[in-house]
Amino acid sequence: MKFAVIGGTGLIGSQVVQNLNKAGHQAVPHSPSTGVDIITGQGLEHALADADVVVNLSNSPTFDEASLAFFRTSMDNLLAASEKAGVGHFVILSIVGVDQVPELDYYRAKVLQEDILKAGAVPYSIVRATQFMEFVDAVLSWTADGDTVRLPTTPLQPIAAADVARFVAETAAGAPLNGVLDIAGPDLYPLDELGRITLAARGDARTVVTDDSAGMFAAVAGDVLTAPDDARIAPTRYTDWLS
Repeated sequence: MKFAVIGGTGLIGSQVVQNLNKAGHQAVPHSPSTGVDIITGQGLEHALADADVVVNLSNSPTFDEASLAFFRTSMDNLLAASEKAGVGHFVILSIVGVDQVPELDYYRAKVLQEDILKAGAVPYSIVRATQFMEFVDAVLSWTADGDTVRLPTTPLQPIAAADVARFVAETAAGAPLNGVLDIAGPDLYPLDELGRITLAARGDARTVVTDDSAGMFAAVAGDVLTAPDDARIAPTRYTDWLS
């Protein structure tokens, strides 16, 4: 099959392209660097020509309210081009529990992306992942101040990007789900404990201070960002990934 992978040069996209090509498919990465602009629509018709499947792994450049406009415009353009090209399967990557955190602009934007896909005419699959292990450092940086990092006790179940890419590639190569697949890592941590484990593994002497008002994840109530009962569990443990 031929796959058009939008955002195919990024962290997840590049690995999805590699996995699909290794499996004997033809996966082509598309991004602004390859001349494809999903906001203006430039290059989309050529990128999607003869594609059996579109995998959209593009992401908003911001996490604020502007992300809503990004996902609305990009999805409208991609779905219109997909219908015109006769694409038979459209896959996006979203977030476990994304519809349970309306307080966060970015999460509302991802829900909008899902809703636009569901309302479209192209058969689809939505893969919802828990937080990437690769993003933990960024999360720590949001509330770092000198020798301390303030973190809430929000439960997270981090997943390695390589595992995410494998699940996305498998889903894209299969029949459309017309629904959602949840994926998660094998270990559950309060975010403050995750921070302590990360800093210790890296020989970082900063201290994690538990603060349930600190950072973006302070807005998350309960365990909504952890794996539901029917989720697929990835094999990579966080401590192994750190080492």
